[in-house]
Amino acid sequence: MADVAYGGYDLVSDLKCLIGQTVSIYTTSGGCSGSGFTGVLIYADDCVVKLITRIGTPPSCSLGTTCCPPGPAPYRPYAGEPFVGLGSVTVIPVSKIASFVKNAI
Repeated sequence: MADVAYGGYDLVSDLKCLIGQTVSIYTTSGGCSGSGFTGVLIYADDCVVKLITRIGTPPSCSLGTTCCPPGPAPYRPYAGEPFVGLGSVTVIPVSKIASFVKNAI
């Protein structure tokens, strides 16, 4: 288990209070990851925190409507639409967190 209390300050307790909010977390690593990660905090425990860093694209219409007619297999309900992405979740070890930024209010 990571040492998460620094001089009486409990980092994980503060992060748990921010679940559902947008935060930026900076790590002690180098390269692109050292620039930090910004996303919606969805999970925090003594070992890791998880951020949704990119929201996936929703379907453009509900199934069964004229824009997504049923068809024989293989069924491609979104044929012709550009693929944007499924989204992403970033998992950060608590022991590698250098700092985090939250909204003041």
